[in-house]
Amino acid sequence: MAGLPEAPSAASVDARDVPLPCANGNASPPWFALRVRSRCEKAVAEILRGKGYEEFLPLYRSRNCWSDRLKEVDLPLFPGYVFCRFDPLQRLPILTTPGLVSIVGFKLPQPVDEAELEAVRAVMKSGLPASPWPYLKTGQWIRIDCGALDGLEGIVVRVKNRYRVVVSVTLLERSVAVEIDRDCICPVSRRCGVPYRHDAQNQNGQLSAVR
Repeated sequence: MAGLPEAPSAASVDARDVPLPCANGNASPPWFALRVRSRCEKAVAEILRGKGYEEFLPLYRSRNCWSDRLKEVDLPLFPGYVFCRFDPLQRLPILTTPGLVSIVGFKLPQPVDEAELEAVRAVMKSGLPASPWPYLKTGQWIRIDCGALDGLEGIVVRVKNRYRVVVSVTLLERSVAVEIDRDCICPVSRRCGVPYRHDAQNQNGQLSAVR
């Protein structure tokens, strides 16, 4: 199909280093959230990567208790979703991906706020334990001023004398929490622009499948 990037071989450059063509002429198309079937997140991400697309599937380590043993498994931080860069005007190769349900949006594909996604990436790169968290829109806004998450902003919550900073993806109304040291947080009254923007507002209306 015209305009579709070729899937790189295992010996070639990594797919994340290959900019996708975009109908509007931009080298880097926006990020979108893909709704996928239950427990198909890893498979969909692998297929997209094989097609040459840049995908992002944040995972966290969880302990599952079996009848005779305790097993650690990697689970999606946003169950049922995979993030992907692509040109929305050339989305047919995305829609034909096995395991995909729809592209998240309001009648049309809705890009994910890249600042919010960068905040999630920062949490992943920090190596600190993270986990899904109930979606938060309001609360005490803070900035972390030391450690692996230096500069990250989010909402702080306190659970059993421990502090967690919560970052959210507004489009999905989903949040992620990571435990932090109380001495590393500083209250702020407005966005400083690193790397998360709280001024991103969700649009009115129901999420719909985009075809």
